[in-house]
Amino acid sequence: MTENGPTAPGTIGRRGLLATGAAAALTLGPVTFADAAPRTGAGTGPRPDETRVVRATLPPGSPDFVYLPVHVPRGVRELAVSYAYEKASVPAGTQNNALDIGVFDERGTALGGAGFRGWSGGARTEFFIRADDATPGYLRGPIRPGTWHIALGPYTVAPQGLPYTVTVTLKYGEPGATPAPGYPPPRAKGRGRAWYRGDCHLHSVHSDGGRTPAQIAALARAAGLDFINTSEHNTTSGHRAWQGLWGDDLLIMTGEEITTRNGHVVALGTEPGHFIDWRYRARDNRFGHFAREVRAAGGLVVPAHPHATCVGCNWKFGFGDADAVEVWNGPYTPDDEATLLEWDNSLVVAARSERPWLPAMGNSDAHRDPDRVGGPQTVVLADDLTTRAIQAGLRAGRSYVAESAEVSLSFGVSGGRGGHAGIGERLRAAPDEQVTARLEVRGAPGCTVAFVTDQGTLYTTQLPASGTGTATWRTTPANAAYLRAEVRHPPPAPGLPGPLTAFTNPVFLGG
Repeated sequence: MTENGPTAPGTIGRRGLLATGAAAALTLGPVTFADAAPRTGAGTGPRPDETRVVRATLPPGSPDFVYLPVHVPRGVRELAVSYAYEKASVPAGTQNNALDIGVFDERGTALGGAGFRGWSGGARTEFFIRADDATPGYLRGPIRPGTWHIALGPYTVAPQGLPYTVTVTLKYGEPGATPAPGYPPPRAKGRGRAWYRGDCHLHSVHSDGGRTPAQIAALARAAGLDFINTSEHNTTSGHRAWQGLWGDDLLIMTGEEITTRNGHVVALGTEPGHFIDWRYRARDNRFGHFAREVRAAGGLVVPAHPHATCVGCNWKFGFGDADAVEVWNGPYTPDDEATLLEWDNSLVVAARSERPWLPAMGNSDAHRDPDRVGGPQTVVLADDLTTRAIQAGLRAGRSYVAESAEVSLSFGVSGGRGGHAGIGERLRAAPDEQVTARLEVRGAPGCTVAFVTDQGTLYTTQLPASGTGTATWRTTPANAAYLRAEVRHPPPAPGLPGPLTAFTNPVFLGG
């Protein structure tokens, strides 16, 4: 084992820093492996494995990404990397060290370029890549000669700095063959135009989840889901991991949770194998470009848990480039309530002007037990059980969100002249024309129903003990620019809102 460039505490390394084109990234000096002379003659065998170790300390204020170049010679069969870093003793309220990791191949680290070969964030301490296999989160394929880059992401750095060690091992030999990927098909059998249930934010062992794709598929079926969307953090390695798990009863869409330092966004239904970069902040003015790339790859742009309290989770890119927004994420919490209120405020602006509006979704963001797949789930009216039809229903807002498959809603508004509009539609009616909102609920015992308008909640009623019932309410377009319905559990304390059981996208009035 060779040690490559030990460093003094408090420095990045005596091998020096080379600034890249981006202000938020730096490149270290390279790790080198000598090119091998051709081996000939009897009994020569393959070149022995070689290992290099790099030790350094990242100071506070380090850039978002630090790249460690690795010069890879010819004849490498496998690249193996492990890393470790030290936690510090920090005062209460101070962030401790956290260091993510990934890798780019000889095609380079350019933003949105072809060099991406995998990312595990902080979920793993080691990974390997070969032509025929790779650690989940990483893309299998040949180890071509050239300069690869280990990508280090100092998520948070303690005041004392972040000491780390990276160990790189090259294994030589015949490269092997790369199997052709088997991707999920873009359609399932379906029921024609119908309401379909789905969960579009899920994590497996291909990022920081604890479940295999097979376990997720089984849980999705048990939860009564018709479709799911794969959404691993910053990698597409899971797209090929669903072979044999789809069927007539389950549509599996491929996507990614693009996990930036200023918020997370679900790319929903992108082309299998299409990677979307995440290495930018709001101040870099790059999000619009990558939102367009998501759409060019056939996907929807859905900001996830915009008010989540984890570091880097709070959404700071604005919603002008979004196709929908994840209003409800996992078990209902105060940050979901904040997102619901923010989303409702946006409807007020869209209602009177008939400007485009942002539909709401709900997803589980399930990672491992006891996270519940399908809790919550989005129920969408689609022409068929295909990726494109589901996306069209979500984009149009023809959907509602429910905590489980036990809960079903039917919501619409009718006018005095025989007009009717369902969820996501507009009812054309004169300002003073009486209109009637009707909500049918199943599976919500102990819950209340509320009709919400641009003025706020104007009508509330209790459901029967069975949890199945109908609520109606009358208003006019002059008094309500839109109507939407909420079903809630009892409040945890007086003066607080009860957790959502279900809610609908709006029906707009007038115009």
